[in-house]
Amino acid sequence: MILLDGKKTSEAIKKEIALEVEQLVANGSRRPKLVAILVGDDGASRTYVNNKEKACQDVGFDSAVIRYPGDTSEEELLAKIDEINGDPGVDGLIVQLPLPPHIDEAKVIHNISPSKDVDGFHSQNVGKLMLGEETFVSATPYGIMALLEHYNIDTKGKHCVVLGRSNIVGRPISNLLSLKGNPGDCTVTICHSKTRNIEQHTRMADIIIAAIGIPQFLKEDMVKEGAVVVDVGITRVPDATRAKGYRLVGDVDFEHVAPKCSYITPVPGGVGPMTITMLMRNTIECFLNRENKKA
Repeated sequence: MILLDGKKTSEAIKKEIALEVEQLVANGSRRPKLVAILVGDDGASRTYVNNKEKACQDVGFDSAVIRYPGDTSEEELLAKIDEINGDPGVDGLIVQLPLPPHIDEAKVIHNISPSKDVDGFHSQNVGKLMLGEETFVSATPYGIMALLEHYNIDTKGKHCVVLGRSNIVGRPISNLLSLKGNPGDCTVTICHSKTRNIEQHTRMADIIIAAIGIPQFLKEDMVKEGAVVVDVGITRVPDATRAKGYRLVGDVDFEHVAPKCSYITPVPGGVGPMTITMLMRNTIECFLNRENKKA
């Protein structure tokens, strides 16, 4: 069993991006800039935004975080998005989700310029992905693909089962793995909460992407010998033996599933670090696209 080490892989990719940025600056270019908008005081969202800000520093980007109180109106938020859309000095824009209930998330996402949509959530970018056209891919699926590529995992002709059908992970990774290429060229099955006898599907899978949001859902008897397992889930579960009173677990029962796998991601340290790093990759692609249009 080989660990798909997202932490090491992401650090290697960040070093590549940082080198690319320094070469751009040495040639007289400005630094790429990512702006994040945070509405409200959700603890997890604050952590995510702080991690993204640190990643920007690591790769040499300029960054800014615009913080709004939880009672900010939808109109005020949309006005700020319009302002950033028109700012030539900003390359990428993210609005941290979830948003307060009185704000329409879909409306907010669709008001972000597709050319600055580094989260890859805008319907225009999602549509291009479905057609196999070059576009911004949402960071978690992009990170999974980069991890498979980094470890030279052959996906051609393999049967991949994706657990979960979310627009952020399940659907886009299913599409990416079915496209021509490597990683890609998979036969993909999507399983979800209404799928009957899920274990019958997972036992036949060469590759399993677990993004179902249920802690330790994937058990040993649901996985065949030699499978590749990518665990997207991350949940805090109470643990009195830990100083913080909890531990982090994924959607896979790692202790019992790992011995059967050829490759498996740990939680934490697997997909998570890749997600933020691929957001950086999308940002520099935004920057290069804008600069190429000027040329």
